[in-house]
Amino acid sequence: MRWIYWVRLYETKFQAGCLVSRMENDWWIYGYECPREIEVFQSKKGRFGVRYIP
Repeated sequence: MRWIYWVRLYETKFQAGCLVSRMENDWWIYGYECPREIEVFQSKKGRFGVRYIP
């Protein structure tokens, strides 16, 4: 299993955390399978991103 990275990086950890909440709670609305694990990471330049394992 490999991490899949969300396309966009965010300025704050809060913004990335909001995306994580949406991914955890809204997956069933759109008919997607719920990811096994989702996490916020920090890039080398200090921005925040989201990665998940499907």
